[in-house]
Amino acid sequence: MPEYPQLSRLFVGMDVHKDNHAAVAVNCFGTTLLEQEIGNEVKDFEILLARVQTLARERQLVPLFGLENTAGSGDFLARFLFARGCEVKTINPVLVKREGEYETHPEKSDLADALGVAKVLIQRIDSVPEYRITETTEMARDIHALVKDRETIVLEKTRLKNQLHELLHHAYGSQYKTVFRDIFSKKALSFWQKFPSAQSVKRTKRNMIKPDWIVNADAVALPIVSATGTNQITRKATRLLAMRDELSEIEKELIDLVAKTGQHLDTLPGCGPILSAAVLSEVKDIERFKTPAALAKYAGLAPRRLESGKQKRHVKSRSGNRRLNRAIYQIALTQISNQGIPKAKAYFQKKVSEGKSKKHALTCLKRQIIDIVWSMLKEKRAYYP
Repeated sequence: MPEYPQLSRLFVGMDVHKDNHAAVAVNCFGTTLLEQEIGNEVKDFEILLARVQTLARERQLVPLFGLENTAGSGDFLARFLFARGCEVKTINPVLVKREGEYETHPEKSDLADALGVAKVLIQRIDSVPEYRITETTEMARDIHALVKDRETIVLEKTRLKNQLHELLHHAYGSQYKTVFRDIFSKKALSFWQKFPSAQSVKRTKRNMIKPDWIVNADAVALPIVSATGTNQITRKATRLLAMRDELSEIEKELIDLVAKTGQHLDTLPGCGPILSAAVLSEVKDIERFKTPAALAKYAGLAPRRLESGKQKRHVKSRSGNRRLNRAIYQIALTQISNQGIPKAKAYFQKKVSEGKSKKHALTCLKRQIIDIVWSMLKEKRAYYP
């Protein structure tokens, strides 16, 4: 590789959006050679690629594309360029924003953002990650989509449960919690669906076991609910039943996908099938990370160094992939719980006894876990104590 690889490159920065993209091509000195806005269609991609290749031949340069978003709106374009044999780099939007803030008169436009992407490419040609499509990245993409689907459904499920709690209180009174041990079990939801009020249980002629407090109460003493209220309970119970089936289907699909990766992350204490899927979906390809420290930095688990004169200290990082950080946090909490593992609890207590706060001690444990995760993924091995 030449000492200054920038000299032989044509840097093409792309600011991507849902319906259109902006492209700016510059040489290693930042001189703009091409500006173009295109739609998000193959015919537009081909026109841009032809112009870039012509310009590269004329200048005797090798084109290098940088996309600010290759996981969302830019995925279609990134796949097109990769399939055509182009070299594509993934640019963190934070770097582009920082580049724009350095301008004397910062402006916000698609072409200005594309130019910012190109400048980041020039400055960080060796450090920004390369966009690749492999079997591993494709599986990680599918796992990520399922993990996000599951999270969305779980959030909606929690919201519906809270709403159903309130509605059942109006329809049954405070004793509704005594009808079932788990009021959101499949059996309980089917019951609320059919009998959305205490009055409906009282009136039914079905041969069923009724709660004593409903049987012994006068009909006038039971809560009266409008038709709208009972319909709300029926709809929410029906939706929660459907969510149970949907979550079960998603989790089964996740387990199958994780098994296909050949990884055994679910053998790590505190990391079940769902958490292992969450970790794999964010790590994507472990080959991107040459050392455990690189993965720790990506997860926001590497402390930031602050030095000024004689003062030297390290502070907690609030950057990095927060979704991966959250998954590691959940694993750490499980490991130091009552049902956790002695080794993790001993390490946690050791850090606390050294004078660290519990929060700091937990951060230290998270760093230990991310090192183990890197080793397990790198070697495709199961956990061993």
